[in-house]
Amino acid sequence: MQVEGKKVLVTGASQGIGAEAAFRFAAHGAHVHLVARSAELLDLQVKRISEFGGSATAHQADLADAGQIRALAEEVPAPDVLVNNAGVGRWLFLDDTEPEELVTMTAVPYLAALLLTREYLGAMRQRGSGWIVNVNSPVSRLPIPGCVGYQSARWALRGLTASLRSDLRGTGVGVSEVIPGKVSSEYFSNNPGAEERIPGIARLMIPTVTPAQCAKAIVDAVEKERAEHLFPWQLKAFEISGRLFPGLTSYLAWKTGTHR
Repeated sequence: MQVEGKKVLVTGASQGIGAEAAFRFAAHGAHVHLVARSAELLDLQVKRISEFGGSATAHQADLADAGQIRALAEEVPAPDVLVNNAGVGRWLFLDDTEPEELVTMTAVPYLAALLLTREYLGAMRQRGSGWIVNVNSPVSRLPIPGCVGYQSARWALRGLTASLRSDLRGTGVGVSEVIPGKVSSEYFSNNPGAEERIPGIARLMIPTVTPAQCAKAIVDAVEKERAEHLFPWQLKAFEISGRLFPGLTSYLAWKTGTHR
């Protein structure tokens, strides 16, 4: 799908991967709808896109709230491309995580992607075109110790992606899953302690990528209609080793990971 002239909705677009993805879609000629909780940060991103000559609109919404998801869908008609990027959650052992926080990290990314996609799916099916991108985490492929709630939500997002892909085959609506390695975004500063829980073997083997690299991968996934993209290549290699040698890979992740 060529994105020039298309409408693209990006969640979690106030900073990091979402902000860069919105900018890149706009640079490719799309009109971008940016969604996040912070109106102030959204306005900064819209200004950045406008100064570059792009077209963008900000929409303040908390996607942990089903009512606000419904209101957003009423405000913004079904886009040509939906990028489910919003995600929150600290990396904690299950019994160290308050129930309210578990609910929140399940609501975003999983329920937010589930409910927002549901709002737009009927219109996409009816017109026979559209593309959905779910931005996921490596822990949806390679379980590590010390982040049960966050990890479970990411596995749920993986299941949503696979289920949608099966349902939408032959409809003209496509689905991509983009899984970057560790990203040099605000996530780790916003979630203290998470970075230290990355297993040593992953820190050693997988280089950090930038939000701009993630944005390129997201736009490429749409334009090239890619079903799945794990990057950098070291992450893909590690994921393959997990499928070929699950016991060894799991042991190394545990051995070099977080312990009480």
